[in-house]
Amino acid sequence: MQKTSTATYSSTRTFELIIAAMSIALVFVATLLLNIRLPIAANGGLVHLGTAMLFIIAILFGPKTGAIAGAIGMGFFDLFSGWTLWAPISFVARGLQGYLVGKIAWSNGRKGNSIGFNILACIVSVPFMLVIYYIGEAIMFNSLIVPAASIPGNLVQNGVGLLVAIPVAVALKKTPFFK
Repeated sequence: MQKTSTATYSSTRTFELIIAAMSIALVFVATLLLNIRLPIAANGGLVHLGTAMLFIIAILFGPKTGAIAGAIGMGFFDLFSGWTLWAPISFVARGLQGYLVGKIAWSNGRKGNSIGFNILACIVSVPFMLVIYYIGEAIMFNSLIVPAASIPGNLVQNGVGLLVAIPVAVALKKTPFFK
């Protein structure tokens, strides 16, 4: 009987590790390959589908996987694509954002099955992400004004992410894997 319990625990942990690794890769690739640099200012940012992927993963798999995928996936993007100074900020901001989306979407046993709570989760996460990037950029640029240039781009990016993520998450939740 003990072997079954250990085997089940081991299988579950292996599955969680695989999902986390795939989630990191999906966020990284969606951010890397599907992005548009905004001509707002030097730090005006990007609009990319990494945010949508982050929302989808947090809704489908919960706060832990959402946090890991956001922090590492977008942190890696920054490291490998010329936005290196932003990597620590992205690690914190996107990790927290993924955690919050997953935590709210999975609250009270919902497991991401409530469209209303999924939308709420994504919306609630945005101010936290904005504040972390603002503080990080304020420190980086030694200015309280310069970071304001990235706010419109971050809002657009999150809006696009929300518009893409919710229908995709709804469709994926209907597949046999998530039932």
